[in-house]
Amino acid sequence: MIKLFVVGFPREMDEMALAQMFGPHGDIDILTIVRDKMTRQSKGFGFIHMKTAEGAQAAIEALDGLTLGDRQLEVRIAEEKPAAAPKFKPQKRFSPQPNRCSASSGQNNTNDFKKKRPRLSK
Repeated sequence: MIKLFVVGFPREMDEMALAQMFGPHGDIDILTIVRDKMTRQSKGFGFIHMKTAEGAQAAIEALDGLTLGDRQLEVRIAEEKPAAAPKFKPQKRFSPQPNRCSASSGQNNTNDFKKKRPRLSK
């Protein structure tokens, strides 16, 4: 499967129209138009996964440089980017606190306990 990057098609074009444009050149496996998250409007570029390398090359040769309205279509093989490394999340470590109220210690150390500050009223 070959992934093509397609940019420059009219923003009004939907997935069906793009599939009809690329379909005669080879079998399409996945077709994705990149859209704005808020408005859901097309950004004018997308990705097409062609099933064969021959179909992808035929689409590039036939459609790259084609003028659609006031825009020029650009079709090329998408660059494979390495997968993003997972973000590091430091985990909380459990550190058991000594039993401060233990009768076996023989000590009653009140400095170990945090004192609450009095609330100031407004």
